[in-house]
Amino acid sequence: MKKYILDLTVTENVQLHANYVLLKLTSSSPLPEMLPGQFAEIRVDGSPTTFLRRPISINYVDRQRNEVWFLIQLVGDGTKRLGEVKDGDVINVVLPLGNCFTMPEKASDKLLLVGGGVGTAPMLYLGEQLAKNGSKPTFLLGARSDKDLLQLKQFATYGDVYTTTEDGSHGEKGYVTQHSILNKVNFEQIYTCGPKPMMMAVAKYAKSKGINCEVSLENMMACGIGACLCCVENTTEGHLCVCKDGPVFNINKLLWQI
Repeated sequence: MKKYILDLTVTENVQLHANYVLLKLTSSSPLPEMLPGQFAEIRVDGSPTTFLRRPISINYVDRQRNEVWFLIQLVGDGTKRLGEVKDGDVINVVLPLGNCFTMPEKASDKLLLVGGGVGTAPMLYLGEQLAKNGSKPTFLLGARSDKDLLQLKQFATYGDVYTTTEDGSHGEKGYVTQHSILNKVNFEQIYTCGPKPMMMAVAKYAKSKGINCEVSLENMMACGIGACLCCVENTTEGHLCVCKDGPVFNINKLLWQI
């Protein structure tokens, strides 16, 4: 897909949580095509310690409002600066980058979308696109506490939502791979994004059940185009750049010990 370098205007900066903001950006011309699982490299202006763009998953695309959404976790100087932008500010963005999740062959397939922490971000756009194609996905979202569960109302628009929290403050207590829904439904496809230990646990579960599974890796990505080689992942095809050959991989392609 063609990549674009765009100056986008902030339409809204929503503080979802002390550590998370939702940035909504628009353009004076129609936004380019973007697929679930792809990401953007966002330039950070006004931060003297931030020299590289920040890779952020595409959270949602609102075609009616010509907006693209980015769910940003405020963890360092760069993301914290992005969290301070105001309506009307202009942000330079390179998108769409990377590959995308694979759509199911049949809309009737039982689909499970598993997200943990800020890894829930690409699951929303994926869920919307699946619902648009006639599927009804099941979302399984994990977090440390109820305060860290984000966009639950939006997820519920497109499918059934189940949650786990480590402290038991919302949904079932524990980790996503311990949720009872896994014993009640025979899923045919799993998509997941989140902390690597969580994704590996989901992948292990999928492999043990013979379920097709795709993961969206969150390796450190500096350039977004496969030039700097800092995001390399070892695969059955050798060392591949997550930013260019991913971030979405079928688990059968990864050399994970699961």
